[in-house]
Amino acid sequence: MAAAGGGRLGRQWQARGSSNKQTQRTINSIMITLLATFIALLVLRGTIGIGRLAYSCVVVAGSDGAVADAGIVEDIERVRREIGSDSDPEDDDAASSSATQYYDHGNAWSTTNYSLGPRVTRWNAKRRQWLYRNPGFPSRDASGNPRTLLVTGSPPGPCDNPIGDHYLLKATKNKIDYCRLHGIEIVHNMAHLDPELAGCWSNIPLLRRLMLAHPEVEWVRWMDSDALFTDMGFELPLERYVGSNLIIHAHHDLVFKKRSWVALNTGSFLLRNCQWSLELLDGWATMGPKGRTRDEAGKLLTAILKGRPAFEADDQSTFMY
Repeated sequence: MAAAGGGRLGRQWQARGSSNKQTQRTINSIMITLLATFIALLVLRGTIGIGRLAYSCVVVAGSDGAVADAGIVEDIERVRREIGSDSDPEDDDAASSSATQYYDHGNAWSTTNYSLGPRVTRWNAKRRQWLYRNPGFPSRDASGNPRTLLVTGSPPGPCDNPIGDHYLLKATKNKIDYCRLHGIEIVHNMAHLDPELAGCWSNIPLLRRLMLAHPEVEWVRWMDSDALFTDMGFELPLERYVGSNLIIHAHHDLVFKKRSWVALNTGSFLLRNCQWSLELLDGWATMGPKGRTRDEAGKLLTAILKGRPAFEADDQSTFMY
């Protein structure tokens, strides 16, 4: 009887120990779930913060500081959805531009149904006013140089070949190292802010939004994802560009005499944060909407620019035009 009682008691302790282990595993699972939920909330909060920043920049750019209309708010919500989505708007054919009206008067190309966003006027004066009211965000860095923002980007998905991802990582690290050495802020974008301007055109709406969102930045420097710094000690001679709004590598004769389509390189350029630059971006984007507008613009560019093959309009040829 004693042996039998002892056996039952041992089995009870064993069952109780198994129950305790099961309870501990359940608690651990709950803690891991809570931790994952907390991290997800932090990520969502960061994504929503981007939308708030974009909304604030629209208010700054508006007339007399008025709040933007419902159409602008809808545009901001679309940007939020695109940033949080893994899909590529370039594959979405729902937003067709076949109904876009366009015309050419020999030296101008325009689309009546497309724009980068609400028209911004008097940006120079509004920017000066913003800097005066926000002394904590000076337009010069700690060294006294005009504040510069380096901007680059890459597609949201992986490259077709793994070696492409490898070189993209090396090129991105190269830019980050340069900015760290020279105290420059960097933005690497992977979101399509405008489904009409995908591919090589995606940097135009990005640059416009960053200029409006960061009035403290004097110069915005664009670099393609495959561009590299070969001299990490090089510094731009910004003091030489006091009277200029655009700095870009180009060949004078090829641009103004031969009108070659490879006369300049839009893979790396410097743009001042001013009204002139905003109007340049507005005009630059008119040939970019995908579909019929971009196809017909490509035919015009091929006919005008020397040596250009026949294909749809690209950002560099349009810049030359």
